[in-house]
Amino acid sequence: MALAQGKYRKLLLGLLFDGIGMLSYLIPGLGPALDLIWAPLAAWLMTRMYPGRSGKAGAFITFVEEVLPGTDIVPTFTLMWIYQTFIRKDRGLPAET
Repeated sequence: MALAQGKYRKLLLGLLFDGIGMLSYLIPGLGPALDLIWAPLAAWLMTRMYPGRSGKAGAFITFVEEVLPGTDIVPTFTLMWIYQTFIRKDRGLPAET
């Protein structure tokens, strides 16, 4: 039960962080500056939520996605949760906690 709660907690946090990353679309002109602040923070959060190699790779992808204009719509935290929850499991790899 606790494992399932942790899994869904990461999903909810990921949805929140993806939403924060998309907020820059709501503030024309100031959005790109906010992305420069959010990008390193989002990458750091990704490494804390998903330690290990996949978390480091996810952090790099998250940073690039937040810095590049027009890519804020990509839900990298949610995609990482899907990868950790379903894809690694299908490959017989243990989920990195």
